[in-house]
Amino acid sequence: MPSIDPFADCELGAEDVLGTRTFENVLFTSETPTPVDVRTGETPDRSIATLEDARAFAADVGEGRNAPYVPFAASVESQIETCCKPYTVAIFYHFKATGSLARHRAYAAAYDSDAFTVEFDCDFTTGDLTITVERVDSP
Repeated sequence: MPSIDPFADCELGAEDVLGTRTFENVLFTSETPTPVDVRTGETPDRSIATLEDARAFAADVGEGRNAPYVPFAASVESQIETCCKPYTVAIFYHFKATGSLARHRAYAAAYDSDAFTVEFDCDFTTGDLTITVERVDSP
């Protein structure tokens, strides 16, 4: 008989994600650092991106998936190493934002469960991501 506990396969439990938590400076913003070519003093074309571009790309990638995707800031190092944009997109509770795979899995369990509501807010000015998890009252 399968477990009805949505956290049965998680290292963390509901108590570890209940409430509101803010993850600071994890989202892509117009202030996200970009690399500069030391020879020319200019930012490479591939590293030039607007917040609107990043949000549109996240919406496109997340379309048809079970949870929304958001643009996260890519480090200057990863932008150089992978020749990528200054952002990457992932599900809003991705471990790069929440700090651990265990927390990622716990947020996923809560999000996929009817026993919890999970809401998130993206502040693209500060780069902060706020996630709120609450229990749903049983009828």
